[in-house]
Amino acid sequence: MLLPRERGPLSRRVLQTLRTGPGSSRSTTAFTELALGPDSVVTDEDAQLALWTLYELHYRGFEDAAEELEWDPTVLRLRRTLERRFERELREAVALRLRSVPGEAPVGETLLALPATSTGPSPAAYLHRHASREVVVDFLRERSLQQLKESDPQAFVLPRLTGRSKVALAELLYDEFGGGRPERLHQRLFAEAMVSVGLDPTYGTYVDEVGALSLASANAMSMFGLHRRLRGAAMGHLAVFEATSSVPSRKIAGGMERLGLPPAAAAYFHEHVEADSVHEHLAAHDVCGAMVAEEPELREDVLVGAAVCLHLDELSALELTERWNPAPPPARGVAS
Repeated sequence: MLLPRERGPLSRRVLQTLRTGPGSSRSTTAFTELALGPDSVVTDEDAQLALWTLYELHYRGFEDAAEELEWDPTVLRLRRTLERRFERELREAVALRLRSVPGEAPVGETLLALPATSTGPSPAAYLHRHASREVVVDFLRERSLQQLKESDPQAFVLPRLTGRSKVALAELLYDEFGGGRPERLHQRLFAEAMVSVGLDPTYGTYVDEVGALSLASANAMSMFGLHRRLRGAAMGHLAVFEATSSVPSRKIAGGMERLGLPPAAAAYFHEHVEADSVHEHLAAHDVCGAMVAEEPELREDVLVGAAVCLHLDELSALELTERWNPAPPPARGVAS
């Protein structure tokens, strides 16, 4: 994978640093001097691309960026400046939702009930009943940043857990990574779905085409997974991600079959209908429940991670459904 194209001053600074090396005079200027501005970074494609690029150094890297930059102090300062703002905005965005969460209920039950608070349109319902082939292709392209590295961010958390929660997460990841069978690796199943509709399954191919919210969704999982202090948020995010997967996956698979797409297109989603109905309980009760029982102070972060998953899903759902089914222009003579 090659470094992406810049989308503004933030990503330009990051890309300059990765291309020239942190020792150059151009890249050693303090990143904080480059103001982030007053607008939200969650929906800012420049900021999200910059952060995504820095996180990818911890995954598969870039052919045109030196491997030693992964842990370079200058590069880490660039990342920290962006992710501090990103984390703060996400916590502020979900604060209101979390005020209504009962504090006495077991955390597993709370996590599985939280998706009922979600509002907004359903991309899965649109894909099921109305989507064209072009819309399905667009959906798979947007999801590729996350699903071609499915469960990799959560794997960073495994050595940070102990006892029952560690065993439960290992069980879940074993399934996500194919249960010992490379051909059943969920990342590979998604790649095969992409191929079946004519998309390139190469990791990172569509980074220059996806929107800010697809980048933000991938970045939230990376941020939670890469910081030990955010391990609770990482697992809360995982629990709600799994809890909101099974029913939508059934609808998406049905929509693909309605369109007569090759079986490989729906196979990934059929796999998740059954798997994630099990995974949601495993993640909510056996991972998060055990984690909070052992470390009660992590309860708040578990719920923050869960709420962030819902929040970003809602923003993305609105963006996608408006793109796929734009509102008709107002009738002539009618006030807009």
